[in-house]
Amino acid sequence: MRAEDILVPTPAGLWSPAAEVHIDPVRPVPRALITHGHSDHARAGHGAVLATADTLAIMAARYGADFAGTTQAVGYGETGRIGGAAVTFFPAGHCLGSAQILLEAGGQRVVVSGDYKRERDPTCAPFELVRCDVFVTEATFGLPVFRFPPAADEIAKLLGSLALFPDRTHMLGAYSLGKAQRLIALLREAGYDRPIHLHGAMVALCRLYEERGVPLGPLAPVEGRARAALPGEIVLCPPSTLGDRWSRRFADPVSSFASGWMRVRARARQRGVELPLVVSDHADWEDLCTTVAETGASEIWVTHGEEDALVHWCLTHGIAARPLRLVGYGDEEESTVAEAVALAP
Repeated sequence: MRAEDILVPTPAGLWSPAAEVHIDPVRPVPRALITHGHSDHARAGHGAVLATADTLAIMAARYGADFAGTTQAVGYGETGRIGGAAVTFFPAGHCLGSAQILLEAGGQRVVVSGDYKRERDPTCAPFELVRCDVFVTEATFGLPVFRFPPAADEIAKLLGSLALFPDRTHMLGAYSLGKAQRLIALLREAGYDRPIHLHGAMVALCRLYEERGVPLGPLAPVEGRARAALPGEIVLCPPSTLGDRWSRRFADPVSSFASGWMRVRARARQRGVELPLVVSDHADWEDLCTTVAETGASEIWVTHGEEDALVHWCLTHGIAARPLRLVGYGDEEESTVAEAVALAP
């Protein structure tokens, strides 16, 4: 059996002829396997959805309890039969409930990574390497410029700024699912035990994380605060609120943004970010290359991001590779690699 008998790209997303199911489809389909809860991978309207229990809970919180006709939860390491393929979910380390999906049929092993990172994250199960014949990888940060420092070092920068400017509110921009909760957990590990104040868009998902067994410590909603509020405190908010009218209620705010895109200094300047923090929930260039090699895959398919650079790296290292040119992924990060590269110093 060829790899294409197990998995092929289609306009709706990746389709498995062997299992007769889509993976992370971008439009409603009869049956879908979902790698994780970010909106560019997990959409409502499918007939049936198979995902981890945490991903199903996230989808229900975002789209409502009736987001799919039927749902079924699967645990990490559990193997089930779907059509003519065996299907197993493994941790991806991207956010709560995120998974890689292994399809096995006709002696072929194909892994769809979804989005993943290999750096430690206290809010989700760590990435698990899965040996395979074909590895389908993202390449969101698939350029050599994207080499990320340890997240704990970036948290130390934030705490250092708080100590240096005790009368200023530190507004920390972060994506509401995964990044926000990870930052809170890292702050707690660094010894920060004060309440962390949340924009309304952060409240429900932080509550869900705690309900799913991820402790976040004392949190407080921002709503109702007067002008010049919260000096010396951390306010966690969506990146789009940095610098807008909502931010004017705080005491001489320090604008901060935690993202892999902050590795590009010009991008931070363009967005008016005073304190850029390079914290990503995706693999950086080194980890992408390391993972590709360690899977032992003889063929690499690149789904989204800087596809051509990673494909070129694979080919120069004797690994067959091709870009899939899938459309509709990457929206959760609110940016593109091409834009970041155009701004690079």
